[in-house]
Amino acid sequence: MCDRERGWSAVPEPKASQLVKSAAKTVAGSKAKHVTVGATAVGLALAAVVAVAAGPWDTSGQRKAEADRAASSETGGGADHGGAPEAAPRAPVVLAAPGAAVPGPTKSALADVLDPLLKGSALGGRRTAAVVDAVTGKRLYGRSPGDTLTPASTTKLATAVAALSAAGPDHRIATRTALEKGSKKLILVGGGDPTLTAREKNPYGAADLGTLADETAKSLKKRDTIEVTLTYDTSLYSGPDIHPIGPNENLARVTPLMADEARTDDSDSGPATREGDPAAAAAKKFADLLGDRGIKIKGDPASGKASGKAVRLAKVSSPPLSALVERMLTHSDNDIAEALARQTAIAAGTSHDFDGAGKAVEKQLGKLRLPLKDTHFADGSGLDRADKVSADLLTGLLAKAADPSRPELRSVLTGLPVAGFTGTLASRYEDAADASGTGLVRAKTGTLTGVNTLAGTVVDADGRLLVFAFMTEGATDPKAAQSGLDRLASSVANCGCR
Repeated sequence: MCDRERGWSAVPEPKASQLVKSAAKTVAGSKAKHVTVGATAVGLALAAVVAVAAGPWDTSGQRKAEADRAASSETGGGADHGGAPEAAPRAPVVLAAPGAAVPGPTKSALADVLDPLLKGSALGGRRTAAVVDAVTGKRLYGRSPGDTLTPASTTKLATAVAALSAAGPDHRIATRTALEKGSKKLILVGGGDPTLTAREKNPYGAADLGTLADETAKSLKKRDTIEVTLTYDTSLYSGPDIHPIGPNENLARVTPLMADEARTDDSDSGPATREGDPAAAAAKKFADLLGDRGIKIKGDPASGKASGKAVRLAKVSSPPLSALVERMLTHSDNDIAEALARQTAIAAGTSHDFDGAGKAVEKQLGKLRLPLKDTHFADGSGLDRADKVSADLLTGLLAKAADPSRPELRSVLTGLPVAGFTGTLASRYEDAADASGTGLVRAKTGTLTGVNTLAGTVVDADGRLLVFAFMTEGATDPKAAQSGLDRLASSVANCGCR
């Protein structure tokens, strides 16, 4: 049976799921309150859940990895790899996932709840599903869970786990400048950071092109050099820079040098018109910034490559990969996703193109012993319909992220959008039939024409942490399909099912 009101007599305190439900009810009547009351009330309640599921944490509540330092050594192209990075100390012990002391739902009871919902006609002709106990790693529910379907943006879960495990959560992506020895040829070297910013406001703590111009100008003036030519180096990546789906407002050209994801407006997420040549546009902005600092640029910036004799002048570094993963998952950021797939390829030593990145992601997940039968990664973002993954793989990725022995993956959990409140789930869970999942469901969405997926975590009515994946193909009404998936996740969240 599904018993959402069932208590746990051995523990008098409110359950984590009940705390979240109570907070969600506070703001359920007004979507306008989500940003203020919702972010506070639900955020506090969710903190109790995610802190346990995704530690380690210090006594002040700050994630320990946010105190990290950038790696001190770097390789060609500006990416910081290799050597002995000086990283933050990690907690030796991580708390177990929520609900470890209470029984999980039974397979039969969970099937009684989910089977009728999964048969809904709005979900299209093909649908697969899996629900896994995060404490034990055992599958509690499955409907063709090993079949591979097009995952759309839930591909980003695979990209995140691969990048975090290959390069590390503390890794930062560097953009640097160098001066060719014995010349006045300045090179701007792209390292693959799409969040590099040229804007005056920098709310995300991104690497700043203005800061790079400051340091570069100082270094040039120390050399009594106030006039240079400017070359920009994009040699870190290989292969085509246009995604297989072609030019698209959902993704800039995939190049190791760009500023503000090559957006031509002030947006920082979602579709937007992009620069036709992101690297050239970033170099032009950098030239202007140098000019403001007294460095004259002779001629227009040109594409080129730094030689092995070029002397480094300055560099700026991105936020740590853990922060980039969170931003990528919350906003379903395709530019960050493709960059992280390339960082995985760099760490793995494979070719730095779409094919090499896909192979590197798959190879890294194989090292984690995740189910990869018939899996294919054509890109890192999920925009390519050639991507194929299974519900078993998606739940496996989430279960790894919830594993107390793998704190390096915790940003996969903390970056998941919260139903009704953040990111790509902010405007969902509005229908009465699935609104019970508001504030309880944390999940990555995936949407292409005829493709709808949802994969994430819930703490059920008994306080047990579960991970789930629901995948569909062939739906003709995307809103109805999304609502059907939301209802499935809400049912898992509100079901003791024992």
